[in-house]
Amino acid sequence: MAGVLAGHHGAQTVRVDFRRAVPVGAPLQLTTTGDVTALTDGEGTLLASAAAATLDLTVPPAPSWAEAKTASEQALSSPHRPVGDCYGCGAACAPGQGLRLFPWGLPDREIMASAWTPDPGLAGETGELPPENVWAALDCPGGIAAWHYAKMARGAVTAALTATQLRPVPAGAEYVSHAWLLGRDGRKHTVGVALSTADGELCALGEALWIEPRT
Repeated sequence: MAGVLAGHHGAQTVRVDFRRAVPVGAPLQLTTTGDVTALTDGEGTLLASAAAATLDLTVPPAPSWAEAKTASEQALSSPHRPVGDCYGCGAACAPGQGLRLFPWGLPDREIMASAWTPDPGLAGETGELPPENVWAALDCPGGIAAWHYAKMARGAVTAALTATQLRPVPAGAEYVSHAWLLGRDGRKHTVGVALSTADGELCALGEALWIEPRT
């Protein structure tokens, strides 16, 4: 959903803030006033908003394709492997019906990595991934990094995502995703996520705020 708002807004770098859970199967409305794109429900309640932003991240070197491929293989073979129908990291999603992006920790540094070849069914008419799928690829890896490295509680949600796409992302090509922890403040976890080509060219970059549920 963040990518839908970002694509509708149109700025190079956009911050999306989620205010409430976005219902499924209900009518929603996107409107832009000035610099703010708003997502509201049928009663006019604000669910999320998007605005132009800046992004200043120091990106750790991307893992190699071989490292990322090994990490994804470990994710799928682990008893804690990705399961369910999460659009980003769910192994139960059929190709083209979900991203099927499976991050796992590298053995020598605190980075979650994944090798990813997006299915052509995820692309638009041009063969490139639309913003909603590029942004979705910047979501789950960061949450998994926070769970793994900061013991973030299950049930945490993305509260905000700031991202920029630097180049087109054609389906069928090989990409490396990597995510790292930026900080923790109580229930709040901040992570960085990058998507690169297999030879290390940066395609998209994001910083996300995840918040644990109250206990």
